[in-house]
Amino acid sequence: MAVYGKHVVAQYDMPHDAEIVRHGLTEKKTLAEAAREIPVIREVDVVVVGGGPGGCAAAVTAARNGAKTVLLERYGHLGGMATGGLVNIIPNLADIEGKQWIGGFCQEVIDRCAARGAATYPKKENWGKPDPKDVERYAEAAMAHFYLRQNAKDERIVLYSAVIDPEVAKDELNIMVEEAGAELLLHTWVVAPIVEGDTVRGVIVENKAGRQALLAKVVIDSTGDGDLLMNLPVETIDYMRPGSRIAQFGFIHWICNVDLEKYDAFRKAEPQRFAEINREIMAGGGSPFFSRSVLDNQTGVVWVFNLIGSLHQTEPEEMTYIDRTARHKAVVGWELLKKLMPGFENSMIMLSCPQLGTSGGRRVVGEYYLTEEDLDRTEPFEDTIAVFADNDRGDASVTHTHVFVPYRALLPKNLEGFLVACRAFSADHEFSEFFNLIPHCMCFGQAAGAAAAIAVKKGLRLRDVPYAELKELLLKGGAILPD
Repeated sequence: MAVYGKHVVAQYDMPHDAEIVRHGLTEKKTLAEAAREIPVIREVDVVVVGGGPGGCAAAVTAARNGAKTVLLERYGHLGGMATGGLVNIIPNLADIEGKQWIGGFCQEVIDRCAARGAATYPKKENWGKPDPKDVERYAEAAMAHFYLRQNAKDERIVLYSAVIDPEVAKDELNIMVEEAGAELLLHTWVVAPIVEGDTVRGVIVENKAGRQALLAKVVIDSTGDGDLLMNLPVETIDYMRPGSRIAQFGFIHWICNVDLEKYDAFRKAEPQRFAEINREIMAGGGSPFFSRSVLDNQTGVVWVFNLIGSLHQTEPEEMTYIDRTARHKAVVGWELLKKLMPGFENSMIMLSCPQLGTSGGRRVVGEYYLTEEDLDRTEPFEDTIAVFADNDRGDASVTHTHVFVPYRALLPKNLEGFLVACRAFSADHEFSEFFNLIPHCMCFGQAAGAAAAIAVKKGLRLRDVPYAELKELLLKGGAILPD
């Protein structure tokens, strides 16, 4: 079970299987699809499927290093969970001691957003330090889960985690893709890989123009859910422990025009009545709990994080149920806050997540399968492509401040021309529980994009990409790797 330190307690929801009505035929029935000619609309070096954190990193990196690249995205914007999912918190960029481990593409996104006044994070000199002002700020904002931990001295310290404005980030990611020279196709669903023998040769898509095909030397799955994996001859696993972090859907909405000074004054002056109102809101089907926005331009804005347990995060009926019920709870909760809670009288829901937040699901079994034992590994892999701060395992994180990820965890077994660069990377439940977040996926994407560019340029199989060259390219792109 995930441990988040003495001052950060995570309580996760259990699955809702008993509440979900599943329709469908009682007997299996199939329909043969007629053969048809599909127009090929692109022949490129690299096709990246999914414009979330990993996909943007992969496409930008591949294109910057000379590969003719197309990025495909089903929504009308880039950023995935970091923007459309309103999971705009980029956590765990440095360890408990304050040493930064995630840089590269992820840091570039943060820097570019910050230059536009659209990112915030603690000052570097305070990372890993018990700075009273920052500790109070993030505790008061109910953001301790992302910003505060306990160190070996039993001090409450501040982590390097960042928050970005999702609307500015959508624009900045568009700019980065264009500047890199990658082509972007939005509003395009990838429905199947094109496979010849043991090699992926491209993808089939559907959009307003119909069914089309793109051919490529390398295909990178950055869908998050590993959407292409179910149609490939590879082994996958989808085990998730009920009640764990990755066994959750997230539905997030923002409420604006909140008078937080009035709210705080009431909370402190009338604690008993405040508690009664909280209970009344919960009894009415809403939630009185929220985090305060730490973005400078969001005065009077609060973020409501609703996590709903699920073991079937790619099942349409379950996704429909979760989306519908979570949206209802969000509106009911806001109506009750507006009616009962001082400070919310003039509030309104300013935004709800356009896409449902997914935390876990299908994962590939790759050339290397990361397990719980690798969490305590002390030496880098010979093909390490990322190092992650290990901040979320309580006392274990004080002893083991970081973990390593090998390139082989992005490579499916017995398959050529294909990489995984999202939370579907090769890992068991315990490893994924801690290391499938937004910054981690950006690292996977940067490594996959770099490897694809090298393979295309030199005419190599992806599994034969020389690690020395891959490491050099990653370091050139700002990644932080072991010596």
